[in-house]
Amino acid sequence: MGRAYQNRKDSMAKTSNMKARVYSRYGREIYVTAKSGGVDPNGNLALRSLIERAKKDQVPSHVIEKAIDKAKGGAGEDFSRARYEGFGPGGCMAIIECLTDNPNRTFGDVRQAFTKTKTKIGTEGSVSHSFDHLAILVFAHDDEEAVLEALMEADVDVTDIENEDGKLSVFAPHTDYFKAKQALIEAFGDIDFEVDEIQFVPQTYTEISGDDVALFEKFMNMLNDLEDVQAVYHNVENPPL
Repeated sequence: MGRAYQNRKDSMAKTSNMKARVYSRYGREIYVTAKSGGVDPNGNLALRSLIERAKKDQVPSHVIEKAIDKAKGGAGEDFSRARYEGFGPGGCMAIIECLTDNPNRTFGDVRQAFTKTKTKIGTEGSVSHSFDHLAILVFAHDDEEAVLEALMEADVDVTDIENEDGKLSVFAPHTDYFKAKQALIEAFGDIDFEVDEIQFVPQTYTEISGDDVALFEKFMNMLNDLEDVQAVYHNVENPPL
């Protein structure tokens, strides 16, 4: 996988108001997850994992608590998930995940990012077939065989395990996310996961150069500035910072 999971975080770091955007995205995701699956993290594993990830990204407690309190009220915005994909600058492939209360507006905003960078949004499935939708768990550990055994005993369909600098990166189908995480915690106790996410990981990479570099930066900045956009995945190798 070649640490491909860093793809998303690198792109998000490009916005000038990164912290505010990160807080906003987590707040919306926590609200939707709590509203749909329950406000108790002990009974809503998706919410618990999301809160843990938010804390690692230094999201203030009041942002998390406000989102959960909002979900307790029952009323509020009715967000739905939307995913768009297409070919960006230099022929790169991109997947954009959104939470929106107005799909028509969101589609128009995302399409504009493609249009203004001389690229074109695609139809559903146009590029996602070139990405693997994976659960990614990264943590400090040095016994790859023991980790693999624990996962296999839990019937987790392990895609890959990387061992680098005392850290193991476990890749599994996104449908096995909770099963994989629970198996690791039961086998090795309380684990401090460095990465604990479900992501789209590209199967191949594209190098961009020349004018496409500036267009790619514009493309990413436009997408990351959209309030409805939660994550952008792409297959650009060594994206410009």
